[in-house]
Amino acid sequence: MILPPQFLNSIKDAKGFEEKSFIEVHEKEEKITSIRLNPFKKTNLIFELNEKVQWCEDGFFLKERPSFTFDPLFHAGCYYVQEAGSMFLELAIKHSVNLSETLTVLDLCAAPGGKSTLVNSLISTESLLISNEVIKQRADILAYNLSKWGSCNTAVTNCDPSVYAKLPGVFDLIIADVPCSGSGLFRKQPDAVKEWSIDNVNLCSTRQKRIIADSIASLKENGVLIYSTCSYSTEEDEALVSWIIKEFGMEFIKLPINNNWGIIETEFGYRFYPNLAKSEGFFCAALRKKSEQETAGFKTKKTNFCALNKKDLVYFEDKIRLNDNLVVFKFQNDYKLVNTELFRFLNSFGQNLYLKKTGVTIGELKQKDFLPHHELALSNHLHNNIPRIELTEEQALQFLRKENIHLNAAKGIHLMSYQNQGLGWAKILDNRINNYLPKEFRILNSGDND
Repeated sequence: MILPPQFLNSIKDAKGFEEKSFIEVHEKEEKITSIRLNPFKKTNLIFELNEKVQWCEDGFFLKERPSFTFDPLFHAGCYYVQEAGSMFLELAIKHSVNLSETLTVLDLCAAPGGKSTLVNSLISTESLLISNEVIKQRADILAYNLSKWGSCNTAVTNCDPSVYAKLPGVFDLIIADVPCSGSGLFRKQPDAVKEWSIDNVNLCSTRQKRIIADSIASLKENGVLIYSTCSYSTEEDEALVSWIIKEFGMEFIKLPINNNWGIIETEFGYRFYPNLAKSEGFFCAALRKKSEQETAGFKTKKTNFCALNKKDLVYFEDKIRLNDNLVVFKFQNDYKLVNTELFRFLNSFGQNLYLKKTGVTIGELKQKDFLPHHELALSNHLHNNIPRIELTEEQALQFLRKENIHLNAAKGIHLMSYQNQGLGWAKILDNRINNYLPKEFRILNSGDND
């Protein structure tokens, strides 16, 4: 890979930049694979974990990249394939907010879902995560990845960041992994080199400022903003953070790092270079808001979702594990499972947002028949009494391809599982099986395109 001289010249003064070794590591084009385990779905993986990612409890490097497409546990949400640098978000969160408290969190530019699933792994079950993505197709991917993670204390919105200005002082923590010029991913995406330009860096910097300015009012006083990019350009990194501090009265939060990790600490953030740290390029900074933001006095539109009473909840007692922190309510034809904090949020602000996903969709009632939703199969709230069929690896892949599969089981709807992890639903009939796996989640390719 040949790096443009204009790009190299533009970052030559960035702290920690070593041109010779930086060029050499890009010429090698070595690809490092790392995954983060789902703490809610612990199981035996079919590949070997290697070195641990030091700044992330559940992060691991792999010796070689397996075929994730053909691993049923990938489809069950037992792990997420993520760059190690992005997992630095865990350290930033742990040292800037109190995770023992009930938190309201916004992941502002959340697709495809890596950082959202990480946040969801860290916050308490009483807390709430709102994951937003402005592009509809990417919001669909985000919703699916959060569904695979299995928690009911998350919602996905498809809104411009400016919509969140209508929710002043709501969030304890905002994650802003903003769109950027992408130079930190040159090794992973060589074609991105052709797209890089100074003009694009400046365009991205302007867009990043707009995103922060449009949404910062929704952060509480003393709330935390974690800002990140996959760019090396100071215009998108330290200069942008300096602008946020001055413009909105923020305070930079110093994070504890180990010198052996190869992470470069700068005046306004933390840099990852692939020649120094075992990661692609990444930048991260944590900031605390020291004053309330003036707002235009927006009036939020209230909703009136009604929680099911104890009598009606009886029907779901053998389908989901209920407790006092969980609420079931009906939205259109579907029954939803959420925690009390998400239920409160939806009733307070749901009308202001375009919602793509709320909690776990349990399913719908058609006359006297219950049709379970795919989200329920992937959730962490399934009752042990749910009829299930444990599949072999071959059978699991047949199910995920929606191929004919032969099973000896009683008639009715069963959860299809692999290593006790839900994959989807199937209805056993006299002479055939109806596979309810949504067609958009079907494995189509016969080779590995991961």
